[in-house]
Amino acid sequence: MFFRASNYSVRETIILLSFLLFFATAAPTLPDNEVEGLRKIATTLGKTDWIFGADSCNNTDGGNSSITCDCTSSNATICHVVGLTFKRQNLAGKLPSSELLGLPSLQIIDFSRNYLNGSLPREWGSSRLTNITLLGNRLTGTIPKEFGNITTLLELLLDHNQLSGPIPPEIGNLPAIERIILSSNNLNGELPPTFGNLTTLKDFRIADTNFTGKIPNFIEKWINVKILIIQGTRLNGPIPSGIAQLTDLFDLRISDLNGTEQDFPPLRGMKSIKRLVLRSCNIVGQLPEYLVDMKNLTTLDLSFNKISGEIPFSFAGLSNTEQIYLTGNMLSGSDPENRMPKGQNNIDLSYNNFTPATFCQQNDINLFASSSTRNISGIVSCLEYPPCQQNWHSIYINCGGREVSGGRGSKYEADIAGGPSSFSRSGANWGTSNTGHFMDDSNRKFVSTNISRLYMDRPELYMDARSSPISLTYYGFCLTNGNYIVKLHFAEIMFTDDETYNSLGRRIFDVYIQGKLVLKDFNIALEAGGVGKEIIKSFPVILHSSTFEIRLYWAGKGTTSIPEKGVYGPLISAISVESDSIPSEGKRSVGIIVGIVVAAVSGFVLVFGILWWKGCLRSKDRMNPDLKGLDLQTGSFTLRKIRVATNNFDVANKIGEGGFGPVYKGLLSDGTLIAVKQLSSKSQQGNREFVNEIGIITALQHPHLVKLYGCCIEGNQLLLVYEYLENNSLARALFGPDKWQIKLDWATRYKICIGIAKGLTYLHEESRLKIVHRDIKATNVLLDKELNPKISDFGLAKLVEEEKTHMSTRVAGTYGYMAPEYAMRGNLTDKADVYSFGIVALEIVSGMSNTSSRSEREPLYLLDWAHELKAEGSLTNLVDERPAMSSVVGILEGRSVMQEYFSDQSTNSEIKQPTDFIDIQKQSYVTSSSGDTQLKGESMTYSWSWTASPTSRSDLYPVNVESNSGK
Repeated sequence: MFFRASNYSVRETIILLSFLLFFATAAPTLPDNEVEGLRKIATTLGKTDWIFGADSCNNTDGGNSSITCDCTSSNATICHVVGLTFKRQNLAGKLPSSELLGLPSLQIIDFSRNYLNGSLPREWGSSRLTNITLLGNRLTGTIPKEFGNITTLLELLLDHNQLSGPIPPEIGNLPAIERIILSSNNLNGELPPTFGNLTTLKDFRIADTNFTGKIPNFIEKWINVKILIIQGTRLNGPIPSGIAQLTDLFDLRISDLNGTEQDFPPLRGMKSIKRLVLRSCNIVGQLPEYLVDMKNLTTLDLSFNKISGEIPFSFAGLSNTEQIYLTGNMLSGSDPENRMPKGQNNIDLSYNNFTPATFCQQNDINLFASSSTRNISGIVSCLEYPPCQQNWHSIYINCGGREVSGGRGSKYEADIAGGPSSFSRSGANWGTSNTGHFMDDSNRKFVSTNISRLYMDRPELYMDARSSPISLTYYGFCLTNGNYIVKLHFAEIMFTDDETYNSLGRRIFDVYIQGKLVLKDFNIALEAGGVGKEIIKSFPVILHSSTFEIRLYWAGKGTTSIPEKGVYGPLISAISVESDSIPSEGKRSVGIIVGIVVAAVSGFVLVFGILWWKGCLRSKDRMNPDLKGLDLQTGSFTLRKIRVATNNFDVANKIGEGGFGPVYKGLLSDGTLIAVKQLSSKSQQGNREFVNEIGIITALQHPHLVKLYGCCIEGNQLLLVYEYLENNSLARALFGPDKWQIKLDWATRYKICIGIAKGLTYLHEESRLKIVHRDIKATNVLLDKELNPKISDFGLAKLVEEEKTHMSTRVAGTYGYMAPEYAMRGNLTDKADVYSFGIVALEIVSGMSNTSSRSEREPLYLLDWAHELKAEGSLTNLVDERPAMSSVVGILEGRSVMQEYFSDQSTNSEIKQPTDFIDIQKQSYVTSSSGDTQLKGESMTYSWSWTASPTSRSDLYPVNVESNSGK
């Protein structure tokens, strides 16, 4: 009996253990409705790389994506989602609205640093969320007032987006809110009075916003606040005296206030403060000695105020303060460095009124221009020794980079020094002074390196750049007095141009030259038309004291955490300072003066003769018949001005080479970029095109026609000056060298096609002159910084009388683009341009040059290939793989906006089959002794006067396309 009972006990024990083991190992699961909720949310966000199931609580990828669950209820068998983290995923969808309510236990969402767009869903107002983190997206619209109903909300982090409008007063009703971060948005209006109710606040940040009014007095009620950041807003001072009540503050940053002067705010009771920034707040008076009692203080920034008097001796006790910035004040006294703490501190005392310092940098103290005293030549006192060995007429600096050639024997000197409070005399006659460290990333360097693709002719100047978190000054000295042109070279190299959060940064800063504000709220990428593109700002400067100062200053605006923390502040790639006058060498002799006068008169006679010979001074009846009735007035440029703009036609500025001469990029003294086409004066054909171009284009103004600024006829030079188009020609963008090709999506290609068509419509039908261009091709279509097309090169353009259906004329243009009836018979109508446009459209769609080849032995013309593919039923094979194929197929099949048009070949009375002309193109060309080009076939011979090579010699931005350049 005992044995049986014992056996029974063992069996029961085994069953019990098995039962317990089952429940111990059975994983808790999500209910089906929450799994479905996760799927809907992921679809809305654009997250497609996760498969959600009952076990989704285990999903994680190291912290950037995770699902947090609470499994403490229902005997630990059922879980509920309480947290969603999808950050740094570059998700491009929208925020889920009602889908979020499918997770009733959800408390925390973190979708920071993605690419989400759309607005904030008002449906979230009925949720039980505690933490909303949406930093670094593309969110627009206003903050919904319904968010004021989320009574459980502890954190609302909406910074680094594009939100706008005022803050709804309902947000002031949040009973438990601890963090509100709204920095780097377009929010405006005044802070709602209801915010005085937010007594639970611990962290409040509104940097880089458009809030107006005064800093409200109700902030004194935020007695629990530890972080208060108000930088780069439109708020006015003074700082309320009630700030003294915020004794728990450890991070206080207020900068760039508008309004009147104010005394130093009462901060005596802030014993816990660690960072104190009161920069550019119009503070007057003396430094308070109680700052020494702030034993936890590590950063003290009181720069760019009007603080006067001597530095208290007690400041030597700020031994724990790692950074002290007092630059740009009115402090006085002698030996200020002896009143500062000793050690590894970074201290900036530059630009004050101390007794003249012997050294510009002493240990870690920047004393550059710390006295207003200058020597007789205008140089700051600490640079008096060694004295100037010579007078200079130029300075070239490669900011943040190594030494590189600048052309004409000049060199952009290296500039790689820098620190939180440093002056460096880097060159023989220039130096730099920097103030500040990157507050939220103390390890970030002061030289930034490119992370994106560069789109400029001289990338070596832009691979690296000098950056600064507050103020960066370039100081030049030992210069000859006179007129100078200061050129500042910029390119945004720390953001990307893709569809990721790395592209969402906004860099904004101010630029001063000789103490005068010349660029306010300057945004490099916005001015240049994108990241990785150069923008050169030019300023005339008159030097009276042989010195110049360029100061770049961060006024608290722009993003500070995209793509990472610490990416903000001024950024500059290069500086050039050049005299625009010949140095004086004393009085000249009478003989020299006479010689100059004789040369000037001779030059005048020569120019007059050329102008007469060109027809500009003769009766219009004796001019080219095509130009009768036209006003030939256009801008006039001197050769000297063009030489200065192009750096004396420096090869580094060469952007193209045509049969009639090279094309150079130039920069006028007012900062205008130009393209200069240099024509050969020896070519009668070039002369004809020169006059034709001026006559035609000056009578035409249209957004899709290149603008001619003017011309220069001087000496043996024939120069045409155009607007500069940043992205060169369509040919280079499509099938130029790999490094110059541009990724053109279908929408952009469609825009280019429409733009060309609008330009031609204007020429044919809308302008007072009816003009046939005669040389429409990809090299004659230029692209501006927004990739808008502009038709160029009107040297072959022809006026057409409206009453004539067509005219017979010599054939001019580029074979492969000419209409058959025009190429073979010289019959010219506007349809010749339409045909050429069709060929260009084929090039745009295919990404291939019209004269590409299928192999070394078998030539290929796009029209020929298009007919072959159409006959085979595989026309879509012509389409470049870069556009989205679904969009292209939809257009080609007629399901989208565009409509296919395949002309009925049998309806053309002049050319029965399009292959007639294709066969002609494949035959050989020979040149007769008369200079006319003849085309010989087996059964017939056509002849005409040929005026343009296969690549037109009048291309503004020519590109050499090899036969195998198609893709």
